[in-house]
Amino acid sequence: MTENTEVEIITPEAAEAILKPEVEKLITDGWRIIHESSFAARLVKERDMVDLQVDLLGQLERKQGVTLIYGPEIGRVIAWVLLLVSILLALALASALGFFK
Repeated sequence: MTENTEVEIITPEAAEAILKPEVEKLITDGWRIIHESSFAARLVKERDMVDLQVDLLGQLERKQGVTLIYGPEIGRVIAWVLLLVSILLALALASALGFFK
């Protein structure tokens, strides 16, 4: 008695057909696509992130998370770093020129 244990692997086209309706539903809810392929997609909405993945058997997996830094925060971090660097440079220049005696 031998069983047929061969697994049917789906094609990229079949995976895309499974993934596409879910991605389109999220886009209508205001999510933006960051990355998309035949088997996976990553979407973001402000700080929230959703990873959708179709495995080789055709099952859709959904993982949710939070992005660490998003658009407006990157600008603020860069502004603070530039401000601190410029203050340190001004203090170093003032010290070198002898203003702190």
